[in-house]
Parts: sequence; structure tokens; C-alpha cells
Amino acid sequence: MPLFSTLMHRRTLCILAVLVAAGLAVFALYARDLAKARARVVGRSTTMATSFATMEYAQIGTGEPTLVVHGAAGGFDQALDMAGPLAEHGYRLIAPSRFGYLRSGMPPHLTTAMQADAYVELLDHLGIAKVDVVSISAGAWSAMQLAIRHPERVRALVLLVPADYLPPGMTIHGGILVRAMVNSDFLAWALIKLMPVLPGDMPRTMLGTDAAVVRGANHDEQARVQQVLDHLLPVGPRVAGMNFDVATAAAREPYAMEKISCPVLAVSAEDDRFGTARRARLIVSSVSDGRLVVFQTGGHALVGHMVDTVREGAAFLNAGRE
Repeated sequence: MPLFSTLMHRRTLCILAVLVAAGLAVFALYARDLAKARARVVGRSTTMATSFATMEYAQIGTGEPTLVVHGAAGGFDQALDMAGPLAEHGYRLIAPSRFGYLRSGMPPHLTTAMQADAYVELLDHLGIAKVDVVSISAGAWSAMQLAIRHPERVRALVLLVPADYLPPGMTIHGGILVRAMVNSDFLAWALIKLMPVLPGDMPRTMLGTDAAVVRGANHDEQARVQQVLDHLLPVGPRVAGMNFDVATAAAREPYAMEKISCPVLAVSAEDDRFGTARRARLIVSSVSDGRLVVFQTGGHALVGHMVDTVREGAAFLNAGRE
């Protein structure tokens, strides 16, 4: 018995040692990736004071000024990731981080109308009288408010997968996993790293996109989807903004879309699990000059259609100047 007990004790110690070593290795990988994520957004933007709070923004490209409004879990970086190719079509992209994201403050009692008014202060600061506006997902709320409240400042409006209201009683798309990851850099990192080995519904849960669509995409598109996931980090500086976006979608506040006088292009995919195709159709039918592009597949990430989307967007914006 003493010999058996000694062997069991040694085995337990070995298992514990392996677990500790594995834990340290995982933490080291997490710390490395988080440091890279934080470094990725450093030095690429500047800030300005608004009437509501500090607002961060970045700019790339030259040419026609275009305000690019990011979606949920984003920031100026997400805006430039998604709309960056427009800079190659002769556009100067101005990408603010909405309030509650990255280095933008979180004013008390924030509304999407306040965010829209802050965009006007940014345009005034830059000496820009009128812009095209491109929004992504949850960025549609404040982008539409800008067109409604300040029609003289918006030349044209492009809404990429415009966010829909959450169904009654739902507090967030994706349930417990998404709630966990938006409150923890480590959990977000772990889910992103585990994505290839998790069940097939994970892309649908996190990106509103069926796994089969991602698997069927070419290498470049798969790499873009992975970048979307990787660039969710760091989560910490985005939590306040994400919580506001969820509250906005749950509030189901009506928007006076009939007051939008500029041309509007709404782009979505029929299989977007977040319901943006329905929302895109409603918006286009509610404005005086609307155009709709709905792909049959692609999900919320528009997998397989980003080149087409940029081409459609650029053609739409160019047409408004002819």
C-alpha cells in the first residue's frame, strides 16, 4: 500500500505539473496575442473634444471625403478594415470610433442622435461641409440619424448589413457565448482560437454567417473572416460601446426614415442570421431615393461578396456626382 500510495502521489504531481505548464503556455500565447492586438490600434488615430465626450478618429486616402461608421464590437480599425478598399477608388476615409469604443469617451445618457451630432462636430473640425457616409451593421443607427438630423451634411448614404432591432425579449445575438466574450478579452481570445474546432454553428453565432458559407469561400475570404474575428481584440476598450449597441437594438426606437432625402444604398445577404436583409428592404422602401442589393449568401460578414460590395458602393457614390 505505501508503494501504491507513493505512485499515485507521483502521478498526481505529474498531472498537476503538466496542467500548470499547459496553463502557463496558454496564458503566454494569450498575453502575446493581446499585446499585438493593443499595439495594432496604437498610433493610427487622433482624438478631438466634442460637446459630449472625446472622440477618436483616423483617416486614410485622398479625394472625396467619406465618413465610415463602424459596427458593433468595432472601432476606427473595423471601419478601415471593411471600407479601406474605397480609398483605392479615390476616397478620403474618415473613420471615427463611436462613443464607448477604444479611445472615444462614453457620455452619460448617450443616444444615437448625440452620436450623429458629434459627427457634425468632427466634420466642422476637419473643415468638411458635406460627406458621403458608409456605415456597417450597428453603425447604421447613428448614420441614419445624421442623414435625418443634418440632411445638408450628407451627400449619399451606404448601409452595409444595417442592424435590425432585436426580437422582443432577446438581449443579444448569440446568447451566452457572445455575452461572455464581450466582457472578457481572455474568453474572446479563447473562442476565436477555438473557432476551427468548435461546432459548425459558431460562425453563425458570432458572425451571423453559416459555417458552410465560410468553408466554401476562397482563401482570401476565409483570411478576411479570420481577420474580422482576430480584430475583435482587444475587447476591453469596446465593452461600453457594445453594451450601448445592444441596448439600442433592444429599445426598438422608431426612426423617421422618410426624412432621409439623400440617395441610399442598402446592401445585405439573404442568409444573414441577424436579419439585416429584412431591415435593408424596409429602409429602402421608406426613403425617397433608395437602392437595394441583396446577395443570396454571405451572411452578416458578406462572405464572398466584399469585392462586389466595394464595387457597388463606389459606383453608387460616383453616380451621385455625375
